[in-house]
Amino acid sequence: SIIVLFILFICINSCAGYKPIFGTSNLQFEIADYSIGGDKKLGNQIYSKLYNFSKSNKNRENITKIFININVSKEKSATVKNSAGKILEYKINLNTAVKAKNYLTDDKILDSQFTLSSSYKVQDQYSETIKLENKLIGNLINLTYQELLIKLSENILLK
Repeated sequence: SIIVLFILFICINSCAGYKPIFGTSNLQFEIADYSIGGDKKLGNQIYSKLYNFSKSNKNRENITKIFININVSKEKSATVKNSAGKILEYKINLNTAVKAKNYLTDDKILDSQFTLSSSYKVQDQYSETIKLENKLIGNLINLTYQELLIKLSENILLK
């Protein structure tokens, strides 16, 4: 049993210090310039998250300065209606096109589309339906941001 514990200890200890290849701590960029198209409110939410992330890199060397263009569109459609035609459920599609290039060399870093969607049921109170919709949009923005960071890390770290 001591041998089994020793082998188990070796296996667990060998996993210590694991770092993902595309870890965000390795991702060093600074947004030198940007533009936002489409739904500016949603675009600014994504930009704000990216900007806050990039601010943490200010004191490091070898930072890639980027120009980023974010274009977000939101589509809301009814997916379920009752027999009287009253809407019972909506679906929200969030389409985000992001283009990033090296600010100094003009080399393309990223040109990607992110399309996410989610559905929600109409609540008894209109204000509760709006709260649910806003929460859902916030979740879609966060997911888009996470996917965008992954794509940026793949493209910046491999260049």
